[in-house]
Amino acid sequence: MPAALDWHRRRTFHHSDFPAERIAAERSESVSVALPAREEAATIGQIVEALLELKDLGVLDELVVVDAASSDGTAEIAARAGAVVVQQSSLLPEFGEVLGKGDAMWRALSVLHGDVVCFLDSDSEDFGPHFACGMIGPLVCDREISFVKAFYRRPFKVGDASTEEGGGRVTELTARPLLNLFYPELAGFRQPLAGEIAARRVLLERIPFSTGYAVEIGMLIDAWAAAGLDALAQVDLDVRQNRHQPLARLGPMAYTVLRAVAERLEREGRLEPTGEHDFLAPAGASFEAMTLPIVERPPMAAVRAAT
Repeated sequence: MPAALDWHRRRTFHHSDFPAERIAAERSESVSVALPAREEAATIGQIVEALLELKDLGVLDELVVVDAASSDGTAEIAARAGAVVVQQSSLLPEFGEVLGKGDAMWRALSVLHGDVVCFLDSDSEDFGPHFACGMIGPLVCDREISFVKAFYRRPFKVGDASTEEGGGRVTELTARPLLNLFYPELAGFRQPLAGEIAARRVLLERIPFSTGYAVEIGMLIDAWAAAGLDALAQVDLDVRQNRHQPLARLGPMAYTVLRAVAERLEREGRLEPTGEHDFLAPAGASFEAMTLPIVERPPMAAVRAAT
């Protein structure tokens, strides 16, 4: 673990290290921010407004909301607030149906123009500009950093009750143990499944994107393999409050994370192929067989080269 501890000491930042004024003064590359969104009418307007204020300050150049055919007015609210809105189904349609968030992020690369690309979640309550500044800052201010991941405290809310900690259950029970066992170099990441990431385009276009809930853990491992540990960083965003998944949905999510790690271990020759298996989930007095395929989209650089 010495490598992970040393990395954690050198490559862990706080969002306050990167105020908007510093980013605007130091950046020499174009910056795009993308917001994958599905049924986020309650939060998308405030997030877009905060990000467009940063655009006016010179922190970023482009803001795109990638909407998943939301029926609650998400796209309309985002457009009225001033964002460019694209429907994810219109991006690279030759690859078929869009298969969740990871696929939407990958397809968004085809329309984003920035040298630095930042993906932020669209369901964050009490969103502040520090979410974007914290993610963009290390890339703008340190040329040796190529990939940035967020971490934060996640209060756990049930109805009107809230505890200081308790969110991130799949992280603590699945992702963290897997990284400690198989990828100990990455054990210093506080929240390996955090949805907020930023990276240099040249790196994002070199790695595949897993679909669905596999995208975060797969992207972290692949970025490390492609760029090395010292090119990775993490930033403390303080507190993030979002919706929590019901307990019954955590099993399939954890299984998808496990599958993504297993696939990489198979490629490295450290695990025998496991094949495709349905996930059996309790359903009343019986079980439901859930098919949870992980489709991996090819590196965008290869797609561009083939066209």
